[in-house]
Amino acid sequence: KDRVSPSSVYYCPMECEGEKLYFQQGKRCPVCNMYLVPIEEKEEFRNKPQQFSKTNLPENFKEKIGEYFCPMFCEGDKTYDSDIGCPVCHMHLELIDKQLVMSNEQSKNIAHHSLPITHELKADSGYYCPMFCEGDKVYDSNVGCPVCGMDLVKIPEKGEKVEDETYKILKRKFLIALAFTIPVFILSMGGMWIDFPFSNQVQGILELVLSIPVIFYAGWFLMKRGWVSFKTWNLNMFSLIALGSAAAFIFSLVALFIPNILPHEMAHGGKIPLYFESVCVILTLVIMGQMLEARAHQKTGKAIEELMNLSPDVANLIVEGNEKKIPLSEVKIGDYLKVKPGEKIPVDGKITEGNSTVDESMITGEPIPVEKKIDDKVTSGTINGNGVFVMKAEKVGDETLLSQIIKMVNEASRSRAPIQTLVDKISKIFVPVVIGISILTFILWMIFGGENKLIYAFVNAVAVLIVACPCALGLATPMSLMVGIGKGGKNGILIKNAEALEEMHKGNVVITDKT
Repeated sequence: KDRVSPSSVYYCPMECEGEKLYFQQGKRCPVCNMYLVPIEEKEEFRNKPQQFSKTNLPENFKEKIGEYFCPMFCEGDKTYDSDIGCPVCHMHLELIDKQLVMSNEQSKNIAHHSLPITHELKADSGYYCPMFCEGDKVYDSNVGCPVCGMDLVKIPEKGEKVEDETYKILKRKFLIALAFTIPVFILSMGGMWIDFPFSNQVQGILELVLSIPVIFYAGWFLMKRGWVSFKTWNLNMFSLIALGSAAAFIFSLVALFIPNILPHEMAHGGKIPLYFESVCVILTLVIMGQMLEARAHQKTGKAIEELMNLSPDVANLIVEGNEKKIPLSEVKIGDYLKVKPGEKIPVDGKITEGNSTVDESMITGEPIPVEKKIDDKVTSGTINGNGVFVMKAEKVGDETLLSQIIKMVNEASRSRAPIQTLVDKISKIFVPVVIGISILTFILWMIFGGENKLIYAFVNAVAVLIVACPCALGLATPMSLMVGIGKGGKNGILIKNAEALEEMHKGNVVITDKT
């Protein structure tokens, strides 16, 4: 009852009387007696984009000077002959005068001229989860996916020069993990061929010391992801990695420092086996997989970035016979632009003066430049030959053909194949099933294990967790799609979406033209 609507409009959340609205705060529905809630909380209202504001007036207001409108635009562009008050929000109506219309036009022009290209692609900037756990949700920074725990991937932007740090960090962690894992592995397995000049206890302590950087530095982010997955109960491959590695590490600590509590049947050659090398090898391999994944995302991002950089950053604007350079983002429809020899054509349009040859190979694949004369169409990103011409801008920003190609490649690299949805479903079932089998293994050993059944139950339950990590199941499909679509885009093959790539294996005839 304490919720206040900024527009003083309320509705019944049960919609007992259909679309009926109320205009008093703190009242109850006369039918169900529930408190009324602000209209702003209604799903349709919340998802409906605001069409009009005082800086974005309806176009027909130019023809309605002298009439009145609701400043909340409750009824869209509806106007009234006098200030009778808005029948929806009951606010006073405001007068439409020339000054209001002129200031609105200026606001629109300023907004249009100052809009940078990165903002035109606002929906395609930031970071997203490569597994699309939350659909197309985008984050401002790489905070990690709250569902699957994976690193978020940066969406490429035009002119992006900053290298994605994720790959560099993972590469450093992998090299550190590898440097410490190799000696741990040699210490653990080398005893079969090498007679070490120290006792088994010293060997175990050396393995522990060398495994600490692998677990608590290089691979710690994997353990954190596993913890988050259990905390949010979004079980995934990191759940098994963290659970299995932690269990093996704890067991090895017990076997190293208090081996007497373990059954003597577990001893091989007079010593209890340690699993430090298993933990190190598993974490190092998973870090390598994460590094390769980050590399694949980086390559795909660079392929899209190269497409973005086909368009120039500036254009030569002709104003009253004078020429001046302006940023590409300031070009608007109807502007006249001069294109000099060797320059890239800034936007889509048509030639109004002069003639030249244009290299359109980036669009058509045709290597021979095409003759262009007055009234011929030219495309953004193509390269002018030896002539000079003036063109009229017809499509700018994200309406150009090049921008549409970039958008399609970007969306394709983020689209989901039908098989990926199936894999996601299997993964969600697989992880809880593996944990369930591990628990069942523990229970059965506790029932039928005989002497030292607790230790045997624990060891075998851990073995199930370590063996059953579904890394490939979760990563193979999205990685193959990212690499395939990115590589295709770089080589001039436009794959519209992931489903098209998956269905392509059914084709037995490929039809091409001469290009």
